[in-house]
Amino acid sequence: MSGQVIRRIVAGAPPAGHRITFQRLDGSSSMTLTELHETAGLLARGLRALGIGAGDRIGILAPNSPQWVLLDLAALRLKAVTCGFEPGKFEPGEELASRYDLAVLFTDQPAGGRRIRPMSDVAGLADGADLAAPLPAPDYQPRDVTTIKFTSGSTGEPKGLGATAGSIDSSISAVQQMFRHGSDDNIFVFLPLSLLQQRYWIYSALRFGHDVTVSTYEAAFSGLRRCGATVVMGVPAFYETARNHIEARARRAAGTGANDPASSGGATPSAAGLREAARELLGGQIRYLWTGSAPARPSTLRFFTDVGMAIYEGYGLNEACIVAKNRPGAHREGSVGQVLPGKKVLLDADGLISVSSEHPVNWRYEYAAPGESQRVFAPDGTVRTGDLGYFDEDGFLYIRGRADDVIVLDNGVNVVVRPIEEYLKASPAVGECVVLCPSGPSRLVAVISPASDPPDATAIRARVASARAVFGAHERISGLVIAREPFSIGNGMLTSQFKPRRPQIARAYLTPGEVAGDGL
Repeated sequence: MSGQVIRRIVAGAPPAGHRITFQRLDGSSSMTLTELHETAGLLARGLRALGIGAGDRIGILAPNSPQWVLLDLAALRLKAVTCGFEPGKFEPGEELASRYDLAVLFTDQPAGGRRIRPMSDVAGLADGADLAAPLPAPDYQPRDVTTIKFTSGSTGEPKGLGATAGSIDSSISAVQQMFRHGSDDNIFVFLPLSLLQQRYWIYSALRFGHDVTVSTYEAAFSGLRRCGATVVMGVPAFYETARNHIEARARRAAGTGANDPASSGGATPSAAGLREAARELLGGQIRYLWTGSAPARPSTLRFFTDVGMAIYEGYGLNEACIVAKNRPGAHREGSVGQVLPGKKVLLDADGLISVSSEHPVNWRYEYAAPGESQRVFAPDGTVRTGDLGYFDEDGFLYIRGRADDVIVLDNGVNVVVRPIEEYLKASPAVGECVVLCPSGPSRLVAVISPASDPPDATAIRARVASARAVFGAHERISGLVIAREPFSIGNGMLTSQFKPRRPQIARAYLTPGEVAGDGL
């Protein structure tokens, strides 16, 4: 029955014997899930004393922390709505509170305003709560909205989307059916909690009984081994960085030098040396690694498989939650897995993907430009994803790229750029790349973010030259730009989920004087 996950975690104590741990660069803290549940109840009473109730919106603009989790769980207890704002994308203040109709905004940043409270107030609200004050018993229905989540914002202002209890429940239940997280598991989360899916694993711990560790991104590597994680939730860029560190550790252990994690110098480490280095970095308890949100390099997926750490790629989007996932017993390299129960993937004649859900995330955007909801959502909640894909004979889904990234040449030929980009990214010298058409529909230019500083320009040009030989005449790269600095979230070239922001990259790098010509 839909709604059981949310209902269960607000209605009663979680399974005993499990903990939630919070990690930052300056240390860590921990509490039992029972303590987490009880403190969230106290905080809910404190918030209710402020006049916050069902349907009111509680904004949170801060990094991952115990206070973040407590506010989210307290909101669920009140049937209030959490609005998670990613630091760096939003500025705290009354303007933000008014724009999103917030009853209160909690932030760790300096800000003034009637509705603005510091995150430090969370402890006082919980400690000062009236224990005798009753809490309502919210009866969540599938269409009830629990949170407003925002897109990663690869173009323009992030779109807001109300996520329903039914969609959360069906996604968590389907994942539990596939992976059977249990009492021996400790799920490691480090992406911002403003991304709703990161909170799924806290809900999962409270519902199914396992440990969970919540880290900031900066503290992820320093704390992974210590926390004894069995499952790591990461994006491809995280695993690329992890691979570089593992290879560097293995080379150092073998006495082959290469102190720089991104260095490719020195002798090739042994398989045993790589396995040991992987355990040193990620810990020796790993059951599997989870990746999604952006395409992962096949070479990186194979690397972790070879060092004895199963890694499963999947496919999903804000508007449809998790759609497909590789899993134990049903894993095919190159695919994003089979479609989850409760979801249907529909392909049109061109391979354009739409997703139908038994319990849709929603049927429209809460905040978006006029006409955007109608462009993405059908009346029944079916989502037009904008992605291109196909199924193999066993029902494994493969993603070819974005329809928006198909370049139409003068002769009418469509070029899907993702295979070209993936080929270029297979070079150790290439960190990230996008293929664009800057100065007319017949010219393709590769903008490459180098994997090292300074860039290995010779290796990059050699890879582009190789691509020109491998791909057909219509797919030939005729221009190359090596980025001045690696793409990052900080410089605006990547989204918070480490996806390239193509319009920003084009504006930053595609000027005529910077594009190398055909003599590559």
